[in-house]
Amino acid sequence: MATNVRIEQSWKEMLQDEFDKDYFMQLKTFLTHERQRFQIYPPGGKIFAAFDHTPFNKVKVVIIGQDPYHGTGQAHGLAFSVPDGIPVPPSLQNIFKEINHELGIPIPKNGNLKSWAIQGVFLLNATLTVRARKPGSHQHKGWEIFTNTVIERLSEYRTGLVFLLWGNYARAKKSLINTKKHFILEAPHPSPFSANRGFFGCNHFSKTNEILQQQGQHAIDWNPAEDDNR
Repeated sequence: MATNVRIEQSWKEMLQDEFDKDYFMQLKTFLTHERQRFQIYPPGGKIFAAFDHTPFNKVKVVIIGQDPYHGTGQAHGLAFSVPDGIPVPPSLQNIFKEINHELGIPIPKNGNLKSWAIQGVFLLNATLTVRARKPGSHQHKGWEIFTNTVIERLSEYRTGLVFLLWGNYARAKKSLINTKKHFILEAPHPSPFSANRGFFGCNHFSKTNEILQQQGQHAIDWNPAEDDNR
């Protein structure tokens, strides 16, 4: 009997075979045990938020993060994003600075990137859960196998996607992507430790929109709306 995972239907159909594999069953058991002892982020209903907001056939851009945020109230299932009312983390501040430099969009006080996701920006963390205040605590438990498959399925079944690979961790995913069918833009991570080494000035947001428009698609509005009834 197929495992029932609460995820957007198009993704469920694309990934159903993964949910029944041994590694995913073991991952579910691990998460059950973790929740019995620790606070886990994001909340259960938000783990697959990136998938729920950006159906498989609506993906236009893929941004790959590593772990969810591990602080109270920060993680809500979208890479780099935080819910309304949560202070904007440093890496996201630098992303907004680069967008401001490239496109002249004012730096927002709001760090909720749901409006990006709805437009087709798939905000995928390689690991979809984390123990509170313990970064990396859910790495190597099965999530990476799952999210690598997600990237491979996008590469295989879609064409013309723009993959933004920031930092060595995300760049390592390049081998999963068919570069003859898709566009890859690489830069250092927007973290304060590396942003000055080439993230600032990468022009990825304007380049992404140029690529999309050359394919006859709508550009992304990179300004996260602050009053869109989230």
